[in-house]
Amino acid sequence: MSKESDQLRQQLVGGLLRQLHLETMSERFNPRVVLALFNLVNGGLSIALIASVALVTQQAFIFPSLGASAFLLFHLPLAEAASPRNVLCGHLTGALCGWAALWVCGLHDAPAAFITGVEWPRVVAAGLSLGLTSALMILFRVAHPPAGATALIVSLGLMPELQQLPVLLSAVALLVGQAFVINRLAGIRYPFWKSRQPGA
Repeated sequence: MSKESDQLRQQLVGGLLRQLHLETMSERFNPRVVLALFNLVNGGLSIALIASVALVTQQAFIFPSLGASAFLLFHLPLAEAASPRNVLCGHLTGALCGWAALWVCGLHDAPAAFITGVEWPRVVAAGLSLGLTSALMILFRVAHPPAGATALIVSLGLMPELQQLPVLLSAVALLVGQAFVINRLAGIRYPFWKSRQPGA
């Protein structure tokens, strides 16, 4: 699996370098260095673009778990966890479970845990949100590990409003769109919706 993933990553980088007429880079430099530069540029640019949208709109388009999603989308694009279905449904599940945990624990109007500190209701909300997210992602076959962080972001009170959900999902969709374009430009058959991997 690791050898196959390495070959896919090299194909991704090589395809994109060919599109940009920079294929000599892969011949001159160590492939691991070229891959690291590829991830530096694509991960950095994708998150910077989303942060720019947040700056212009003054909405919470940028949140920590997007960083982990970006890494998966550009480093393991054909993994089941990186498919658009898993990324979008995983983050949606995490956000909804985080929000439900806030309500169950009576924290829907409480300030964020980073302001008030962590108390027992917040401990229960955090555990409940992550547990529910994990269970539902497995049940519905939409596993996306960064979505666990989204559940915690919401249950810790950083994005506690249900009306923030469309903004959160728009940011995830923007990231998936960027991954689709970049991976397809590089010749990687990044899926439109669901992974073609066995067990998807």
